[in-house]
Amino acid sequence: MKRINLKQALLATLAMTLTVSALAADPAPAANPYLTNIPAASVPSLPSLPSLLSLPSLPSLPSLPARGTRPYEMSGIVPQNVKAGLIKSVMPLMSMGTRMDLKDVMNLMTIKYKAKPGLTFDEVKASMELRANQLNFKKVGESPMWKDFQVVLGDMNAPRIEVYHYCDIAVGREMLRYSPESAVYMPCRFTIMEDADKNIWVMTLDWNTTWLDSVSGRMGTPDVLWNHAIVIRDKMDNIMKAAANGDL
Repeated sequence: MKRINLKQALLATLAMTLTVSALAADPAPAANPYLTNIPAASVPSLPSLPSLLSLPSLPSLPSLPARGTRPYEMSGIVPQNVKAGLIKSVMPLMSMGTRMDLKDVMNLMTIKYKAKPGLTFDEVKASMELRANQLNFKKVGESPMWKDFQVVLGDMNAPRIEVYHYCDIAVGREMLRYSPESAVYMPCRFTIMEDADKNIWVMTLDWNTTWLDSVSGRMGTPDVLWNHAIVIRDKMDNIMKAAANGDL
């Protein structure tokens, strides 16, 4: 019985060997004569990604200063050298991955709308002020920068650039209660300016906070502030669109 099994095993092995050899020896299929004049499609190659081992490592975080917990209580001061170290560690990663420079970063952080052709600067401004008033956004200041360029710097060739300051008092109070340091971002600002081609633009800092949705717990952002941030962002976008469209 054992001899029969051994013989069968040898025959099976031989058959498999012959089969594999025959398959390997089969000639390649003939080329399609209708495709002989068509160049072979090139397979796009993925960009080479830097080795994870070559990426700069982030420094170990120092003990953070005490955080304010009571309304209007300041948190401790973060030393400037700690901030600089963290920024220096992060910026090479951004540059390596996206090849962005400072101009790209500024553009990325900006929301802007181009005004309709034919609208004057003052018409865009009037539409902005009207829509802001309708949305209970209070104007608290105005900076005609282009006039300072002329008077202080003697630059008579700079285009018209004006910055407007607006505030929602209720939201401002809640932000300051939670983090007094948020005062450095207040009030909200709009900029209307002419570019090098005399086109008129309406711009502001991008307050879109939806990226926090991907962070666990939204980095501790209270629901009331989260909702306020969304409302403010939507109002500002509404105002800029109205200004760019010349809505009255």
